[in-house]
Amino acid sequence: MTPIPAPEGSPDIGVPWHYGDPFAEQRAAARRVAVVDRSNREVIAVTGPERLSWLHLVISQHMTELADGTATEALVLDSQGRVDTHMEVAHHDETVWLDTDPGAHATGARGGQQPLLEYLRSMVFWSKVELRDATSERAVLTLLGPETDDLLTKVTLPVPGPHEVAGAEGVLVRRGALGVDLLVPRDDHQLWWDRLTANGARPMGSWGYEAFRVEAGRPRMDIDTDERTIPHEVGWVHVAAHVAKGCYRGQETVAKVHNVGRPPRRMLLLHLDGSPEVLPETGDPVVNGERTVGRVGSVVRHHELGPIALALVKYSVPLDTELLAGQDDRVVQAAIDPDLVPEATPGLGREAARRLRG
Repeated sequence: MTPIPAPEGSPDIGVPWHYGDPFAEQRAAARRVAVVDRSNREVIAVTGPERLSWLHLVISQHMTELADGTATEALVLDSQGRVDTHMEVAHHDETVWLDTDPGAHATGARGGQQPLLEYLRSMVFWSKVELRDATSERAVLTLLGPETDDLLTKVTLPVPGPHEVAGAEGVLVRRGALGVDLLVPRDDHQLWWDRLTANGARPMGSWGYEAFRVEAGRPRMDIDTDERTIPHEVGWVHVAAHVAKGCYRGQETVAKVHNVGRPPRRMLLLHLDGSPEVLPETGDPVVNGERTVGRVGSVVRHHELGPIALALVKYSVPLDTELLAGQDDRVVQAAIDPDLVPEATPGLGREAARRLRG
């Protein structure tokens, strides 16, 4: 199968977009198993005896008791609690592996943007930790589909449970929310690709992976987020941001909104009534009547659902509201999917005040 490169401007430049039939690739992932080349992700390795306690102070996740063999997610927030970076995390064999989308950044002490590794190094001070750019060491391959565990067994790799990471043959196997990620030695990237496909995995490009990600309601940094996004708006509280641990940058906003407020927006799945050639783009407005009520994020073509998108929409917008998404000559009707609406949980402080008034 000949890989088709991603179009100009895509965040997935450098990895295949599809292999000639993106919908057949999606069907294979839904029914059997597919493998996706995500080797453009940046990888950082954190080692040293104080790696967990130091990370606990710097990122949003509870890290001090993260057991070896555990996988999780984490964020870097700015001082106002807005999301700078989202990371996948794997703790294995006294090393914490962080992998992110290309170009990950964080707000520095003086307000400017820094590459993520540069920012983390600036926060080390006297802690006994070491950080290195491990992108040249590790490449990410992702398996999706109901036959994933069978494939892992065929290629003699361990089958981790939920939120677990295991290692064998120099490969880290991490089970995440969307699939199973393999952090393979970069020098053996092609070897493992050939081994997986020879044992039944269908090659699938980033087009297919993004379709499954959007269907699952999983946000992507700098596409489904903007400069104002806080974790609560995109479902990253509890998943990647801990609400009860000690102080970290942005923690006040996380705790305040969780306990006494609600986010100004929420991420919703939209079904788009448009032709494949006329669809909104990331950053386009979502409109109700004459009023802009949201922002379009990821837009994909799903093999079963058709054109769908994630969008940040004002919390006050009723779920049955008729919306338009897009601008100029790419405006289409959009309907909110009621089955993928974040569960509304009243803040503890707000609930206590309600009871007091009662």
